[in-house]
Amino acid sequence: MHTLETINQKTRLAYNKAAEKYYEMFFDELDKKEFDKNFLDNFSKYFNTNSIVCDAGCGPCGHVAAYISKKEIKVIGIDISEKCIEIANRYHPGIQFEIGDFSNLKFRDGYFDGIISYYSIIDTPKIYVKIILKEFKRVLKVGGYLLLVVKEGLTEGFQNELLGIETEIYLSLFTKDEIEKYLLESGFEIVRLEERTPYKDEINISRIFSISKKFS
Repeated sequence: MHTLETINQKTRLAYNKAAEKYYEMFFDELDKKEFDKNFLDNFSKYFNTNSIVCDAGCGPCGHVAAYISKKEIKVIGIDISEKCIEIANRYHPGIQFEIGDFSNLKFRDGYFDGIISYYSIIDTPKIYVKIILKEFKRVLKVGGYLLLVVKEGLTEGFQNELLGIETEIYLSLFTKDEIEKYLLESGFEIVRLEERTPYKDEINISRIFSISKKFS
């Protein structure tokens, strides 16, 4: 098995290659996804103008960070891909976007009131998911909230393309039971855990949405 560092570097290179195409395809995707917007709206209710939320794995679109930011909540977007951060900064100059590895964040313990992981852990082998969740928990305040979104399925492994661009990237799909287990074993209290069917213009697999709370 590859180390987490090796996996992360493959992810960085893959998204550097695909960032422009990714932006073109997905920059406005939330406009057509009422379930997603409603879930983000409910997540946002836990915060106020003094809160700080991390969009961990914000991608080139920065659209989730932008959606939360419009509610007058401070958001810091983090992504391992330099190209993704360059594009996110280009289109959302009023939001703070930084290059970073969300499995090893530079922020102090308890820095964030909330963390969003929107399809970002799916590029990681399942054996490393608890390492990431442990890091999320470290930088969350006690009583802070984590929004986690993944794609549903049973498989994991390397793919040889991303959005039709030849590259090597890991893809993990998760079941609802797996996400529940990972969150509980990592010390989170689950507030909401739901599955939605794919929209007609999405890849035909379900999505799993969760909100959980750091209780200690």
